[in-house]
Amino acid sequence: MNRPFIVLLAFCAGISGLAIGIVAARAGHVATVKAASAAQPPASLAKPAEGSATKDDAVGADGAQVIRFASNGQPAPPFLVQDLNGNTISTATWRGKVVLVNFWATWCPPCREEIPILIELSKKYPDQLLVVGVSMDDGPAEEVRDFAAAAGINYPIVMRSPELVNAYGGVPALPTSFLVDREGHVVQKHVGLFPGGVYEIEVRALVGLPVDATIETFEDTGQIFLKNASRATELPDVDFSGLTRDQRRMVLKRLNSESCSCGCNLTLAQCRMNDTACPVSKAIAAKIVKEILAGSLAPTASSAPPHSASN
Repeated sequence: MNRPFIVLLAFCAGISGLAIGIVAARAGHVATVKAASAAQPPASLAKPAEGSATKDDAVGADGAQVIRFASNGQPAPPFLVQDLNGNTISTATWRGKVVLVNFWATWCPPCREEIPILIELSKKYPDQLLVVGVSMDDGPAEEVRDFAAAAGINYPIVMRSPELVNAYGGVPALPTSFLVDREGHVVQKHVGLFPGGVYEIEVRALVGLPVDATIETFEDTGQIFLKNASRATELPDVDFSGLTRDQRRMVLKRLNSESCSCGCNLTLAQCRMNDTACPVSKAIAAKIVKEILAGSLAPTASSAPPHSASN
């Protein structure tokens, strides 16, 4: 095999590896983001639902930055694990601190770009903030430890487990970070790479330090934990107009009980919250609305005219 061909093969392999790294995974696996600066899982160009954070700073009417926290934040899923250095990491010790649970991987370019941001935040707020990295790597823990040491990571890293990932409702993309307030409630989720200023202003707000931002609240109806999608009365790009209250309830019941066929292993409601650009859940939801409307207009057995008796 000649040298030019080997070089070409190596280049193709590298491009293939990057492509694998940025393709959104489904059915319990993890997707990386499309590029180092992207904040959406690219396979379906997922868009955040209303109330969830976006990488673009939200600006209010007065020109100030807007940050949002869930008014019904759920308790952080409890876990008791050892980090890569053998130290015990327990949610029982988190109270009183803001915690950023960061799901990442060594092979994820946006994750590597985010690491210096998290390092600086840990240095700047050592008494108020705890960053916990959850490595999604499949490789040995020793390799992750070596990577962390070389990168100068100054916060604890734990290896993923199916139980830990499931406890957080799955991870739609890498990096994904869950923000926990000082009372132990998860109040925001960031999917993709975010500017460091977004994290810092949220941390400052949660610990009571002055911030140049407007603070708003929203109800978590799946924006943070997908299990809360069953609480939603509105879903992204689902047109409920023209439905009566009972019909809306019927539609929502079906959307929360029927699974999406796109391969995400989520209910239709959860898929709409998780990936607002998914054409499959959008089309099925529209079909369900149409069926409910058509069913209410169809004549019932009691209202249909009787058949003529035959002789």
